[in-house]
Amino acid sequence: MRIPLKTTVILSSAVLLAGGVVWLSGQEAKNPVFRTKVDLVVLSFTITDSKGHYINGLKPSDFRILEDGIVEKISTFAEGNKPAVQVNDDGSVRPLIDAGVEQPSKPGIDPRSDAFVGTNVFVLFDTSNFMYRGFVYAEDAIADFVRGLDRADSVAMYSFSRNLSRASNLTRDRGDAIFGLRKAVAGDDTALYNALLLTLRDAAKVPGRKVVIVFSNGPDNASMVAPDDVRAVAEDEGIPIYVISTNEVNKDPISSSVFRRITARTGGKAYWAKTWQKQVEAFESIREDLGNSYTVTYYPAANPNEGFRKISVEIVPDIGKRYRVRSRPGYRPRL
Repeated sequence: MRIPLKTTVILSSAVLLAGGVVWLSGQEAKNPVFRTKVDLVVLSFTITDSKGHYINGLKPSDFRILEDGIVEKISTFAEGNKPAVQVNDDGSVRPLIDAGVEQPSKPGIDPRSDAFVGTNVFVLFDTSNFMYRGFVYAEDAIADFVRGLDRADSVAMYSFSRNLSRASNLTRDRGDAIFGLRKAVAGDDTALYNALLLTLRDAAKVPGRKVVIVFSNGPDNASMVAPDDVRAVAEDEGIPIYVISTNEVNKDPISSSVFRRITARTGGKAYWAKTWQKQVEAFESIREDLGNSYTVTYYPAANPNEGFRKISVEIVPDIGKRYRVRSRPGYRPRL
């Protein structure tokens, strides 16, 4: 996600005209200067070896973050659900949450807040007619997942059929979240992508790291928005999407293809879990992912590209050549 700042950076002092172009007098008038808004980019990713085992214990100095090939300076760094640290100019780190710090050392980051501790988990539960047969088992699998989240994590419980229901707001009280889950009622058509878009919009308002987990049978027969439009929002906001489908992968190839594309492009994963046991295993895999990922933030360096900006994560040590990085491929800057 990119947390919008209230400040705007002027690349050169002059008069701003319509369209955002600054025209200077005399010799400088040949080179237009643009007003650029600087956003904080939040990037979460996992590192695994060739056998799929998570790689833990890496430090900020072990990574290079590039945006369109431009090396970015890491501002904060966190591993798993550990508190984030601020990365100094010399590469050293210090606690981000420090009660003795009176003012944020970077605009947009408050060292005294807990915004960068744990993960904000938004669970989107399909309660449409397609889910009717496995409804109770699905609730149990979701409830077990919520109980097993790290205590630093917050969770919001949403359900949907034709309309979205915000059953439980973002909370660290597992009882409240599960109570909201148990209030869900099955029935009606499925507007999965409408509901996912609204969930992403809610998640985007929350600072720090966040993910959306979709638990659904797959088919959508009532949405007004296209799945790729929803995917683009998640990609730009930096919100990984995980999907657990209770359908068989070959029974609904259209939904399966969409789920693969949405999850891959946002840094999440897709699972096909028809049985309760498979659903529990999928949730356990997601929980492991959250606990073994890295999260960095940075302020993008000057970049004239107003379209899609490609993000890449490189591991500096030579041994890193054997590692695999899973993250979103990039985003479109907010102009």
